[in-house]
Formats: sequence, structure tokens, C-alpha cells
Amino acid sequence: MKAPHRLTDSFRDALIGIATAFREEKNMRIHFAVFFILLGASWYAGLNRWEWALVLLAAGLVITSEMLNSAVERVVDLVEPNFHPLAALSKRLAAGGVLIAALTAVAIGAIVFWPRLYTLWR
Repeated sequence: MKAPHRLTDSFRDALIGIATAFREEKNMRIHFAVFFILLGASWYAGLNRWEWALVLLAAGLVITSEMLNSAVERVVDLVEPNFHPLAALSKRLAAGGVLIAALTAVAIGAIVFWPRLYTLWR
């Protein structure tokens, strides 16, 4: 039987995963940079509570999708190091999920920020 896993071990493993993704994945660094710019823009724009919730949810969705995509890529490479059509399809499906998450985040950002930008530029 496997030894019980403590909650602190789970958090440690998760933080190691986030740090590894940030260190090894260029797209993850881009997503985090955009996230911090978005935090500043949201603060400057004076978003209300619900707008903050939407923006944070969208950003979290993109970062989570990117991490899952990275995990899928690594598992596929572990199982099938040579080219295989199903391995390639698995990677494309995971990448498609990231694209959908990113486009959804852009749409949410447009809905939240467009009225403020329109007023600012008018």
C-alpha cells in the first residue's frame, strides 16, 4: 500500500510543477507576463468585483490550459518518443484547448475593457 500523501506534500509538488513550467516553457513565461500586465491594467481601470472575477478566471483558465498542454506533451513523448500520428494528434488537441482558452480570455478582456478604452479614446 502506498504511504499517505500529506497536504503539504501536495502543495510542494504543485509549486514545483508551476516553477518547472515557468522555467521550461516559453509560452508559460509569456502567459505570466501578460497576466501581470493584466493585473496592472485591471487595477488602473478600476474594475468592479465581478469584472475582476471574470478577468482572473479567464487568466487562470489560460495558465491552467497551458500547464495541462505541457503535461500532455511530456506524457506523449514518454510513451511514444518517435513520430506517431496519434501522438501528434494528442499534442494538437491539447494545443487547441490552449487556443480556445486564450481566445475566450481575449473575448472576456474585450467585453470588460472595451467600454473603458472607448471612453478613454473618445
